[in-house]
Amino acid sequence: MRPIIPFLLLASPALAEVPSVVTDIPPVHALAAQVMGDLGTPELLLARGADEHDFQLRPSQAGAVADAGLVVWVGPELTPWLEGALEARPEGAPALALLDAEGTKARDYGVGNVEEGHDHGPEDPHAWLDPGNAQVWLGLIAAELSRLDPEHAATYRANAAKAADQIGGLDAELGALLSPVRGKPIVTFHDAFGYFGDHYGLDFVGSIAVGDASSPGAARLAGLRDEIAAGGVVCLFPEVQHDPALIEQLAEGTGARIGGALDPVGSSLEPGPGAYVALMSGLAQAIVECAGG
Repeated sequence: MRPIIPFLLLASPALAEVPSVVTDIPPVHALAAQVMGDLGTPELLLARGADEHDFQLRPSQAGAVADAGLVVWVGPELTPWLEGALEARPEGAPALALLDAEGTKARDYGVGNVEEGHDHGPEDPHAWLDPGNAQVWLGLIAAELSRLDPEHAATYRANAAKAADQIGGLDAELGALLSPVRGKPIVTFHDAFGYFGDHYGLDFVGSIAVGDASSPGAARLAGLRDEIAAGGVVCLFPEVQHDPALIEQLAEGTGARIGGALDPVGSSLEPGPGAYVALMSGLAQAIVECAGG
């Protein structure tokens, strides 16, 4: 009699393992989630409601970084708190720093980002606020995942192309929405919106805090107050995670309006593949509601 061989012991092709992906901030997480689609869910390090400039990894998160098949992050210019965990990874472990990757359109901070002798660095790291960069990053993430997991390369690339088309449509919608407020002088809490302003032709004339949202000095506040009082600003915007008191003090008695709190990194949003669209749409809507009033 022929022996019975259990079904589970029969030889079968090995299933390819989808790389585990860890990301630093919500917009990067959203882009990675779109590329992965149904194949997997990336992990987001920045806790909801946390400040991207000042964050400390939990031990479990450091462990996730150490074990990840791929880490996707903006770079040390924005999230330096991730550097130590990356250095603890095995030599050659894949990590994709998007800000300095080929194809990313970078911009420098202006001279206004130097306060009281402290230079916060020439490169503005908030590059996801240019939708063209987001489209480039989708392709970069898809290419790296395809290299690590060639069996699913077609899926990664198709997902990235679909997401890029969606962002292209969003870009056109936001351009039309923001058109009436182009050139209207705006002040924000911190210098995070240069990419957004450059892309859509908005006039961000100043910020209370510099690029890393550190506390502003008296000279900076006095200069802004003079400009606002002179009628050179139509709208001031507070920011989530930061006390709006300084914005309210600067606007008092000037006639300048106070807009809704902006969220450049999406820390107040529900994480997931839809977070990038929600972030960009929320910024545009808040600016139009105030500056277009």
